[in-house]
Amino acid sequence: MALEQPDITRPLIGITNRLDVAEQRFYLRRYYAEALEAAGAAPVHIPLIPNREYLGALIERLDGLLLSGSNSDIDPAHYGEEPHPRLGAVISERDSVDLLLLEMAEKRKLPVLAICFGMQSLNVSRGGTLYQDLEAQMANVIKHEQGIPADRPSHYIKIEGDSALAQWAGGKTVRVNSSHHQAVKELGRDLRVVARASDHIIEAVADTRPDRFVLGVQWHPEIGWERDQFSQAIFAQFVEATQTSKQ
Repeated sequence: MALEQPDITRPLIGITNRLDVAEQRFYLRRYYAEALEAAGAAPVHIPLIPNREYLGALIERLDGLLLSGSNSDIDPAHYGEEPHPRLGAVISERDSVDLLLLEMAEKRKLPVLAICFGMQSLNVSRGGTLYQDLEAQMANVIKHEQGIPADRPSHYIKIEGDSALAQWAGGKTVRVNSSHHQAVKELGRDLRVVARASDHIIEAVADTRPDRFVLGVQWHPEIGWERDQFSQAIFAQFVEATQTSKQ
C-alpha cells in the first residue's frame, strides 16, 4: 500500500509554547493548533529555548508565527520600568523567545498573529509599554480577568469600522472572552489601535504598513473557535496571509 503524499502546500506556522516552571515542561493547550489546522495550516510547536541560532534556523522554515497566551507577565525591564507590586510571575524564557522571534519575523516580513500575552510581547517589541496591573493602575476599569469558564464572552469591544477586523466580525461591536490583568499602555511603532473595550483598554492592534499582516488581539479566539465565526475568520485570514507570503 502506497503512503499518502503529504500536502506541502499547507503553510507551516510556529506557535510559541508555555513553560511550567514547577514541572520543567513545555506545554500548550490544544486549541491553537486545532484552530490553525482547521484553517488549512500545518502548526508546529516552538519550545522556549532562547538561542538565537536555533530560533533563526527554525523561523527560516516557517511561513507564519503565532504568539500564544501565557500565565506569566513580561518583565517590565523590557520596557524600562521597575516591577509593580501587582506584577505576576515572570518567565524569562518566554519573554526572550517571543522577542527574538518577533525580531526575526520582522526581518522576514512574516505574518504574525499575537494572542493575549503575545499581543503584549508584540507591543513591547515595537518599543511600547504595558499597564502592569489594570485594577491598580487604571480608574473605572471593567473586569478583564473573567475566570472560569474561559470561553464565555464576558465584555464588548468596539472595533474601528475601517479595519479588516470589523469586516471579519460582521460589525463594529462584538463580545469577547477576557483573561488578562495587563494591557497595552503606550503603543509601539508601526501599530494602530483597531479595537477597545468600553473602559478604553486596547483590545486589538494591527500593523500600519499595507504590506504586512501583523494582528494582536487581547482576547483568546482559539478558545471556542469551533462555535464562533469571528474566531474562525481571524484564523482563516491569518492562514491566507501566510499562504500569500509563501508565493
